[in-house]
Amino acid sequence: MSAVTTDPAGRTGVPAEVLRARAYLLRVAEPPCREVVDFVRTHGPVEAADRIRRGEVSGPLAERVRARRAYDRAEADLEAAHAAGARLLVPEDDGWPAWPFTAFGTRGALERNELAPPVALWVRGARSLSDLCDLAVSVVGSRAATGYGTHAAAELGSVLAGAGVTVNSGAAFGIDAAAHRGALAAGGPTLAVLACGPDRAYPAAHETLLERIAAAGAVVSEYAPGAVPARHRFLVRNRLLAAMGGGCVVVEAGARSGSQRTASDARALGRPVMAVPGPVTSAMSVGCHELVRAGAELVGRPEHVLETIGRLGVDLAAEPARPRRPTDGLDPAVAAVHDALPARAAWPVDRLTEEAGLPAGIVRAALVELEERGLAEYVHGLWQRPGTEPVSARGGA
Repeated sequence: MSAVTTDPAGRTGVPAEVLRARAYLLRVAEPPCREVVDFVRTHGPVEAADRIRRGEVSGPLAERVRARRAYDRAEADLEAAHAAGARLLVPEDDGWPAWPFTAFGTRGALERNELAPPVALWVRGARSLSDLCDLAVSVVGSRAATGYGTHAAAELGSVLAGAGVTVNSGAAFGIDAAAHRGALAAGGPTLAVLACGPDRAYPAAHETLLERIAAAGAVVSEYAPGAVPARHRFLVRNRLLAAMGGGCVVVEAGARSGSQRTASDARALGRPVMAVPGPVTSAMSVGCHELVRAGAELVGRPEHVLETIGRLGVDLAAEPARPRRPTDGLDPAVAAVHDALPARAAWPVDRLTEEAGLPAGIVRAALVELEERGLAEYVHGLWQRPGTEPVSARGGA
């Protein structure tokens, strides 16, 4: 994969030993691994890495690192990342998205071991990941998307990115790609989270798309250079998508879908979950409809999403334009007289009084108002709707 122009060493004074330690810790246990995270929090990355290498650990942590602790490829990983135009972003870096990842310490996340935060992240792209996550939304959905779904995802990506929102997704076929492309078309930021190494294009057909994403935002992965995609890694990376967005929008999802896992992770992390409705006959919208039934917010326009994740009381969705009728705003009595006017005839006041069920005085006043509004005509002593063919007094009575 060709490298994106960036500064692979673009960090603020992070010691090389810290980078090597966290690169080692990323590989020593398959993420997510709360045992490693907690051990690093207690001892710091350098000492934690040294203790694990020497086998000076016990309990569940010892089991998690047993298979890999003797394999230290930190230097090789850092060099491979550099060659691919990527860098290792660590919590000690000013560009680390600390606020989004605090969600991993919430009660909902702590109750699920698979919602542990990342030890570090491999990143391609020159923009600050912290800045990209400041106002962001994750847009996910089916790979086997319909035309309806890809259109909806592209519109979401375009409008939200045009409003300065980072559009996060997984760079897969279908909804993911449509959301990324919509954001890129608007010239806005977008971010892809991979289930493989940062130096790989997966799917291979999206190599150019990933280059464009890295140039406009960032390509992110927990997996070291050279790591291949695997089914469980897609599920694991979904928690990062959920965390790095201020909300999660599911555009299309089948009855069984990885997108529902992302929505579940988002809910556990305290993020709002949104779903785009689809035809009730579409198998690709079953998951979205189930999410709505379970409490997800139904969104039909990008403005709905922005209202949910944006600034409180500021990013409000405008009311949709509604068609107006000439009779809008009529007093109920005047509206009743208008309804009493025949469609293809002309009637005297007494007939209209009977039809409307109102006193003659009210009917006459209403007819005057309707005439002023162009909603009634007085012809040969009879009242009719405008445009009605003139009729004789005998025929109209």
